[in-house]
Amino acid sequence: MYFVNNPVLQRELISNLRTPRAFLLMLVYQLALSAVVLLAYPRTERIDLNAGSQDIGSAQTLVDFFFLGQFAIASLMAPSFAAGAISGEKERKTYEMLLASPIQPGAIVIGKLIAALTHLVVLMIGSLPIIMLCLPLGGVAIQELLAAYLGLFAAIFLFGAISIACSSYFKRTSSSLVVSYAIILPMVVLGCVLWRSLANAGLVRLVLTTFLLPLFSLSIGVLLMFKTSRRLLYPPDVGSGGSEVTDVENDQDHAVGLVIQRDQFPDSLFAPPRRKTLLADNANPVYDKEIHAELFSQGTLMLRLVIQLSMLLAIPMMGYLLFIKPDLSGWYIGYVVIFNVLVAPVFNAGSICSERERQTLDLLLTTTITPWQILWGKLIAGFRVSFVLTMFLMWPVILSFVLNPELARNWPAMLTYFVIVLFSSFLNSLVALFCSTLFLRTSVSMVGSYMALMALYLLPLAIFFLLSTLTLVDSPDQIEMLRWIGVTSPLMTIESIPLTEVLTGTGIAEAKTGSWSLVQAYFATTTALIVLLSGGVMLLFRDRWRIAGRS
Repeated sequence: MYFVNNPVLQRELISNLRTPRAFLLMLVYQLALSAVVLLAYPRTERIDLNAGSQDIGSAQTLVDFFFLGQFAIASLMAPSFAAGAISGEKERKTYEMLLASPIQPGAIVIGKLIAALTHLVVLMIGSLPIIMLCLPLGGVAIQELLAAYLGLFAAIFLFGAISIACSSYFKRTSSSLVVSYAIILPMVVLGCVLWRSLANAGLVRLVLTTFLLPLFSLSIGVLLMFKTSRRLLYPPDVGSGGSEVTDVENDQDHAVGLVIQRDQFPDSLFAPPRRKTLLADNANPVYDKEIHAELFSQGTLMLRLVIQLSMLLAIPMMGYLLFIKPDLSGWYIGYVVIFNVLVAPVFNAGSICSERERQTLDLLLTTTITPWQILWGKLIAGFRVSFVLTMFLMWPVILSFVLNPELARNWPAMLTYFVIVLFSSFLNSLVALFCSTLFLRTSVSMVGSYMALMALYLLPLAIFFLLSTLTLVDSPDQIEMLRWIGVTSPLMTIESIPLTEVLTGTGIAEAKTGSWSLVQAYFATTTALIVLLSGGVMLLFRDRWRIAGRS
């Protein structure tokens, strides 16, 4: 019942693996990995296999980068496959029917988890022939390769179990997805740092990936699956008569930890209370409805979890990056940008397509509200919430500017940090709105938003790291020219902001070199993207959704 004759598993596998998207994803994934190996493969006619040779060092670096890339990609893809496993049933109104079936809750959870992760496992196994091409270069043993794959599969299992557990607690896939990412991303960063730091300790890394990581992942994953099964056995979220709207006051009364007071500052900035007066004549009704009711119709659990997790991570990073080593202050700003990338699609990726899912698109299109008012209201409402949540993480920057003289002398760089966060936050919301007009389903729009933002922000960073680390580009002038591929990435732009002399961790004053021209190019490129996406959203809404609404 759990594995052999599990109807949930059989149905999910057939629907997931037979879609054209599955074959297309496999093709793109294999082409990307093949390109990495082809670019980094040694160009010498003869390969020196002596210990310590440059070719062997390049092979080890290539394999490390290969597995780091696979680990990061699989970790980011796992929530997109598993976070909607149970919440998707709630959105399709089939959740109670599933629970009323004779299938045991444990079989449901196991079937959903295996079906969600099977596609990822197929992708990982499909990469084996490519990585085998690196073994003849030497420096990498077959047992290290197998141990790395074992640790990779264990991490995927853990991330899938986390996503399934989050999916059982939320009614919307978007909320489940963002909380899953908020939990998984710190673990991904920690795993990448440990993998690179133990590059010269082969035995320690072998033991870690062969025994400790699988044992930890299996224990936590099984515990989460058991808790999820217990929640499905005694579900607290059924029998509501089909009501989709949560009583916010009741939600606050039973809240654990952080409580959002919507009538008090600063909570009113991102979660204003419901309107008790009449709407002004010149007000935008779409914006008013979104900011006062729609964004928080499912309660504030997701908001409270995201705020608490982000603050928990920000406190140690703030102390180390802004006060102990202020020359690395840009890394903290990068964390803030990544946080906004995480939360912005939640409030904008379902702005348009969710109206179609709720069958309210026809009603919206037949009103006297203009398309510009509809799009502007939804964009600004989502941007306001995500930007205010992001600015909560920027107050340590102001505090360090006041208390740290080294950073106070760099006030142009500190001001530029704030402007970069503003530009990137608005672009993130606009990309999510564009995907919402492009796709028909909110879950697809969410994943599309994350993929687009990763292509803009992380792909240039990965290309720069690949070409510079694997000695494909070695001269300083070539490296500086290579930085221009990150003209769309705020993460690379932040690293390009020059600083005057600041005290490092050793107490020695150093100056961080950079290029203001690259910063200016980033602002120009981002402005151009905002203009193009704004026009694209208007055209898509007019040509796609108005026709779809009439049909």
